[in-house]
Amino acid sequence: MNDLTASKLSRRRIRNRKRILIVNCYFDYTRLSVPRPFKAPQAMAPVYLAGAFSAELCDIRMYNEQYSGPLEDEHLISWPDMLVMTGLTSAFDRMLHLTAYARTKNANVIVVAGGSPVRAIPNYSRRFFDYACCGDIEEMNEVIADAFGKDYVAQEMLPRYDLAYWTQSRRIGYAETSRNCNFRCPFCVLTGEGVGYQKYDLEYIQKQIIAMGKKKHILFLDNNFYGNNRKFFLERLELIKDMRKAGFFRDWAALVTNDFFYKDENLKLVHDAGCFGLFTGIEAFDTQWLQNNKVQNIRFPQVELIRKSLDAGVVFHYGLIMDVTTRRIADLRQELDFIISTPDITLPGYLVPPIPILGTPFFYESLAKGAILPETKLRDLDSVTLSLRPLDPIDGVADFFRNIQGLYGYRLRVLKHSLGFYKRYRSKLTNFHMLVALNSSLLLCAERLITSRSWADTKYKRARRHRNVSTRGPLDDAYKPAFCVESLYEDYFKPTMVTDKDGYLAEELAEDLLVAQKVD
Repeated sequence: MNDLTASKLSRRRIRNRKRILIVNCYFDYTRLSVPRPFKAPQAMAPVYLAGAFSAELCDIRMYNEQYSGPLEDEHLISWPDMLVMTGLTSAFDRMLHLTAYARTKNANVIVVAGGSPVRAIPNYSRRFFDYACCGDIEEMNEVIADAFGKDYVAQEMLPRYDLAYWTQSRRIGYAETSRNCNFRCPFCVLTGEGVGYQKYDLEYIQKQIIAMGKKKHILFLDNNFYGNNRKFFLERLELIKDMRKAGFFRDWAALVTNDFFYKDENLKLVHDAGCFGLFTGIEAFDTQWLQNNKVQNIRFPQVELIRKSLDAGVVFHYGLIMDVTTRRIADLRQELDFIISTPDITLPGYLVPPIPILGTPFFYESLAKGAILPETKLRDLDSVTLSLRPLDPIDGVADFFRNIQGLYGYRLRVLKHSLGFYKRYRSKLTNFHMLVALNSSLLLCAERLITSRSWADTKYKRARRHRNVSTRGPLDDAYKPAFCVESLYEDYFKPTMVTDKDGYLAEELAEDLLVAQKVD
């Protein structure tokens, strides 16, 4: 090839380059336009999706609404040839907003959407998006080939950490070593999707860590790091040891299911490999509730389980489901009293109502019972909004959830718990481990303050605060267009309804959800 031919090919490539914008869509739980740059973990799906595009033929940008707040930059939203969106179930409407923005600015933009909400309601999603992706991230390869041609697909799909501005500090990195989970909890979105546990190739895991660059801490985002393959678990620990010894990271944390603790040696194995913390499902300190919900974490008494991990030098993280549909507020308060008065255990990282996530067994059970509140919006299926009929009067339940979000009335006792915890474990945990363990206390009491730069603005706007009940909750600020959009997209800013005014499944979603139930 002579210089003239090479120059022509280079100009042709520049002319044919495609501009790709990948967005993690997100609604803040306060329903305000609040960025959460200090919240962990951060979304990483855009990083993996970006790896599907040819770096030579595509200019790729990312935007993370969790980290940066709502995307309202007219210049950025008008820039791409293809808009790719992902997000949690409650963020589906946010995908509609960005679609309206992008098509107003560029009628020829190709819109791609995926993630759990699209997988739950694919037919409804196809009304709005050019590509409604129902598979894993590898489906992006097929979309690119269909839209632009095979030349635009990357030869090897590796995460593009270099484009993720929210992970550029050396403090925390994120990686995956497996996909999905081998358990089938009725309230879990993975159960609803019917997907099986998949292990990654060790070489691919190593490439992720190298591409990430050196970090102090790594959070493995596996749905179940332990999995159902003992050999694979041990192989990963050996790889982690090698990468840690090579200086790629100092320590790490992961999510495991309760069966991890069945073997006493497992805690020593992960501790020796540099694990500083594990998150696992406690869900409740009520054994009867766990049995009724067929949860797999009832073999060990909960306090013993937590104490065992901490004594081994591994911080134990967990969350609690405040199931007001089967338990009284008085019972839940008693449970909180027990936890806060027990300095042998860490405090939960979150306290949430039960969420009827679309497509899960729990969703269909709740729908059949008529338990989902009337006029519940898809946006309401988040971690702070009551969307199910409680046993107690709804006003009292709403007040309960509003108060426990900041542990109002418990803060002095939380301080006492933290002091007792420090005395109990100061010889077992390093200073860093102790800070990580006590972080739950901060998150429970001052989550708004420590995860956002805009906490003062949030406090100022508290007069319009969320009422914590789906039928009464105000819409987010983001439902008001940030700039003028074409009139044909007016409906894109109306909330997607899960139930109608009588509490029945909204007609728009029936094709997806009722047909899917019959197929199952």
